[in-house]
Order: sequence, then C-alpha cells, then structure tokens
Amino acid sequence: MKVTEKDVANVADLANLELTSAERERMLKDLNSILGYIDRLNQLDTSNVPPMAQTADKFGIDPNKTGSERFTYAARPDELRPCLPHEQALQNAPESDGNFFKVPKVIER
Repeated sequence: MKVTEKDVANVADLANLELTSAERERMLKDLNSILGYIDRLNQLDTSNVPPMAQTADKFGIDPNKTGSERFTYAARPDELRPCLPHEQALQNAPESDGNFFKVPKVIER
C-alpha cells in the first residue's frame, strides 16, 4: 500500500492543516517511508516471541507475580473524591460566562 498525494491532501484537510507543496511532498515521502518500514517489520518471524504486556520491566514490577499481574501497581481503585469547586475552576479562565469556559471557535466549516 502506498500513500498518494490525494491521501495527504485529504488527511491535511481533515486535520485543518494548510500545507505548502514542499510540505505535502515531504509528508508523502515520510508516510511512505514509515509504511515501508512497517512492511519490513511484518516480514519478521515472531511466532516464537511471547506476547508482552510491557516493553520494559523498569517500573514497580512485582517479581512474585507472572504475566499482567506483575503490573497491578499501575491500576488504582476508582474512588470518589471531591472535585474542584466551580468558582475556583473558572478563576483563571481567560474568559467565561460565569458557568462555562469561553473559547474561540475552532471549526469554521
């Protein structure tokens, strides 16, 4: 599969980006290079490689557990906590209507 100029233009349009012709050209080259590298990776035989939950065992691993259980440190129980008072949340807002943050319109279509 190859990325075409039409694909780049479509994605740029969806992202609301205005690309110059040089930027479109570079993006086309970069995206096709990335896809080429992924094709190379897909050629590797990984049938004897066990699936991994993490790529590195460097953060708080419990060595007494196996598999994904070793990473339970990363999950915390959901608990109800008080939220920031409404007035305090709006206190540093550049603009508000008293109830909500006011932000500039982003989508103009």
